[in-house]
Amino acid sequence: MNHRSWVICLLFPAVLVPLLSCGGGHSGETYILISTNIKVPYWQSAGAGFSQSAQQLSVGYAFQGPDTYDPGAEREALQSAMQKKPAGILISVADPNLVKDDIDRAIASGIPVITLDSDAPSSKRLFFIGTNNYEAGLIGGKRLIQELKGKGGNVVVFTMPNQPNLDERLRGYKDALQYRPEIKIVGIVDIKGDPRITFDSTTQILASDKKQHIDAFVCLEALSGKEVATVLDNNGVKGKTIIAMDTDPDTLNWIQKGAIAATIAQKPYTMAFVGLKMLDDLHHEGLKTLDADWSRDGFAPVPAFVDTGSALVDKSNVEAFIAATKSVIGK
Repeated sequence: MNHRSWVICLLFPAVLVPLLSCGGGHSGETYILISTNIKVPYWQSAGAGFSQSAQQLSVGYAFQGPDTYDPGAEREALQSAMQKKPAGILISVADPNLVKDDIDRAIASGIPVITLDSDAPSSKRLFFIGTNNYEAGLIGGKRLIQELKGKGGNVVVFTMPNQPNLDERLRGYKDALQYRPEIKIVGIVDIKGDPRITFDSTTQILASDKKQHIDAFVCLEALSGKEVATVLDNNGVKGKTIIAMDTDPDTLNWIQKGAIAATIAQKPYTMAFVGLKMLDDLHHEGLKTLDADWSRDGFAPVPAFVDTGSALVDKSNVEAFIAATKSVIGK
């Protein structure tokens, strides 16, 4: 495994068990959740859901992946997980082209694989659990129009191109804006999984703002919203709109302060909680074959897509959202 990768047993805070007691499993099975950048709060929430689900089922579990955005290291984590012959794998895909063959090999070897949060649709994964990312983009786009108060505006988007979930969000934004030609997306910044790129790019944009004049910043992933807000605040810039993504504590703090207009909350806890239960059901009930195109089968025993939902968080409901989060995962 890459030295930047690590395996931990994430424990739901209310469960008082030793750190390394991941559980032996009621039939000895173990399930593995794989992602990238797993130190960010978003994935800590998913880890809590995965842990709680495993505790309820009394199964073994592990959360594996790099602690920085590194698609190559994620692939190594997947390959390492396959060698352990787990009862099932959940994976959030950073680069679908990079892991497609490995997912297909896992399926061929009899290991059920479900994608969550970010899909690999051309692979043989069984199905996808996560946000309807196109719908999330539409929600964000409609709020952007509202924030610009019917006026025109230039918009910069922070994203990571070619990651399917983020591409779908951008498509949703573009469709929301298609009948508002006065609102233009004039720049797309690839942050490459590094929030410092967002910080530096925003600083550069402000330096030349008199020339282009940016009215709004749209962040399609969890890292950028707080960075944009920080740069604007450091420079005393007011009157620009930020639409963020996900519910990083710093993002919520900037919403409380009024610097970020809104963010779109996903449900990573639910994705992992439900995902493990579905893997466990597949392990015990089984399919006649894993290697089938279930999406085209009208009598398929598995869904094609499980939508865990999304919601808009702004100043009107941010306090309630923070309180609910603390009551569930203790953070």
